Amino acid sequence: MTPSPRCIALVRGHEKCRLTAYKPTANDVWTLGWGATGRDIKVGMTWTQAQADARFDRDLAMFAAGVERLLGGRPTSQAQFDAMVSFAYNVGLDDDANNAAEGFGDSTLLRLHKAGDFRGAANQFGLWNKQKGVVLRGLTRRRAEEAALYRGEI
Repeated sequence: MTPSPRCIALVRGHEKCRLTAYKPTANDVWTLGWGATGRDIKVGMTWTQAQADARFDRDLAMFAAGVERLLGGRPTSQAQFDAMVSFAYNVGLDDDANNAAEGFGDSTLLRLHKAGDFRGAANQFGLWNKQKGVVLRGLTRRRAEEAALYRGEI
């Protein structure tokens, strides 16, 4: 599966594009473009819009491939896939073997989806609205939109 225009719009709507590296919150990591993070993003960096868009396309494709791999062929609608890609884009794939739910790969959301409990999976989005234990309004809005998309309401 590939992300639909709805997925792209949801991610871009919440990530916003900034062409100079910044920290979204005081204790966060350096971020650039459409929410790109990593060891290659450092204080003082700037990108052109074309660079930001190219990185977004690359990162979105990577997260989509990771979500598809983690789903393991389980039945998934386009809306569910899009919601889970947006979620993973924000929280990470967490496809390591430590069994700690640090992102999508070890999440109850993924486990419930794979078990066919779509209602339960949809309810999991809202639990991921905190950063370091603090509820963030922006994350609360994003998770509500992801859950609505997952349920096919938008």
